Formats: sequence, structure tokens, C-alpha cells
Amino acid sequence: MKEYVFPALRVLLVLTILTGVLYPVAMTLLAQWMFPQKANGSMVTQHGTIVGSELIGQKFMSDRYFHARPSAIDYNPLPSGGSNFAPTSKALQDSVHANGYRFIDQNKLAVDASVPKEMLFASGSGLDPHISPEAANLQMTRIANVRRFNSSERTRLNQLVCQYTEAPQWNVFGQPRVNVFLLNLALDQNFNEQGKR
Repeated sequence: MKEYVFPALRVLLVLTILTGVLYPVAMTLLAQWMFPQKANGSMVTQHGTIVGSELIGQKFMSDRYFHARPSAIDYNPLPSGGSNFAPTSKALQDSVHANGYRFIDQNKLAVDASVPKEMLFASGSGLDPHISPEAANLQMTRIANVRRFNSSERTRLNQLVCQYTEAPQWNVFGQPRVNVFLLNLALDQNFNEQGKR
């Protein structure tokens, strides 16, 4: 029996040190050296204060800002998750209809306007900061009207959305997307405003 127990314990000890200590330490040091910003959560700072992360969406309620997609957890990062409604769920159907009507009403669109799908459905994590360029474009008139932009400012707003439109990853995976959190920060910076989110 001893001839099997001691070798097994030695292997357990060696693998624990390799995979439980050395590998995580090596990966942490490598990430801090090569990608320190990403390794620390892709934090965004303004005037020396952390205002959020590029990876986590925030709730913007004011009509002065671009609105993010719906969140089943109200953008609270602690219980992150989706609604987990089944495709046949009445609650999901009601939520989709309510989200569509809200988007149309907020942006003063035609009643039969096509609403981008991400503005109808919550993301799986509830924290997705991205929307499609189409969803951002549909919100520009509302923002320009509320902020009382003149024609040149409306053009700058359009350029800002284009500037913050990200290509698919490696130009292959996914769709073009706009990070609402970064876009709204840039909106205030470019137009020298700080408003209520």
C-alpha cells in the first residue's frame, strides 16, 4: 500500500505547486507586464478617478445620453446574469414588447419602426456595454434635440458615433458595435458637459 500512497502524494504535491502556485503567479506577472490595463479590469479614469470599466455597461437614464441595451439585473455587477426566460415564456414576450415600445417612444420613431434586436433583449450577463451602430444612430436625433445641437454639432455627434464604432474582432468575429459607456463619456468631453446619467 505504501508503494502507491507516497508516489501519489508526491505527484499531488508537485501538481499543486505547479498548477496552483507557479502557473497562476507566472500568468499574473506576464499579464501585468504585457497588458497591464486589461489585466486590471480595463478601468476608465477621469481626472484621476475611476468612473467604470470598458467591459461593464452602466445605466444611462437621461435623454441626454445614449441608452444601453436592457439589463435583467439593472446593471448591478454583483448578481450578473440574464433573465433565463425560455423562448416560449410569456414574460419574455411581454418584456420584448415593452422594450420595443419604450425604445420607439423615447426616440420618437414611427410606431412600426424596426427596433434593433439588442434593444429588445437583455444580454446573457446583464452587463454588456455594447449596442449596434444602428441602435446608436436611431438615438442621435433624440440626443441632438435634447441638447439643442445646431447642424455642425449634429455632424460632430455623427462623427463621434462613427469614431466609437468598433469593428468585429480581428475583422472576422462578431458584428460592428458601439460601447455605450465610452461613447457617453466622450459625448460629455466633446461637448463640455456633465449631466445626470
